[in-house]
Amino acid sequence: MFKINSHVLYNCNVCKVKDIVKNSDKDYYVLVPINDESLTIKAPLTQENIRKLLSKKEINRLINNMPNIKTINYPNHQLEAEYKKLLNTGNREDLVRIIKTTYLRNKERLDSGKKKGEKDNTYMLLAEKSLYSEIGTVLNMSLDDAKEYVINKINKK
Repeated sequence: MFKINSHVLYNCNVCKVKDIVKNSDKDYYVLVPINDESLTIKAPLTQENIRKLLSKKEINRLINNMPNIKTINYPNHQLEAEYKKLLNTGNREDLVRIIKTTYLRNKERLDSGKKKGEKDNTYMLLAEKSLYSEIGTVLNMSLDDAKEYVINKINKK
């Protein structure tokens, strides 16, 4: 069970546990996403998609492993379904796969004089928001600083 004021990962959002309430037959977490404090989510305490955030050690392990994480190799017409599936697994390596794949696909488009792909860009932003919000929360930095931190650590290798 998570404590009030702790941070958790709910689906793809880093949330703060604002309260725990009893409602007739169930207990619920009252969650507030850190990127949208106007939103309140009530989730049963037994909810499977509420997870603890990575530790600093786990974040460093993930960053060190990022160059080894493979991109997604699916035909164009199957990519969006794969992005959706991977976005919701709760596996941070899957978020990295989305980020790497969409970044490389968009870079290829830009290098050949085309615009970024709308779907690739959308899923890249969703994956980045989820991953870098979590890293930023744990390391006490903003989403943008967390992204820069990860990029700098990868470039040092």
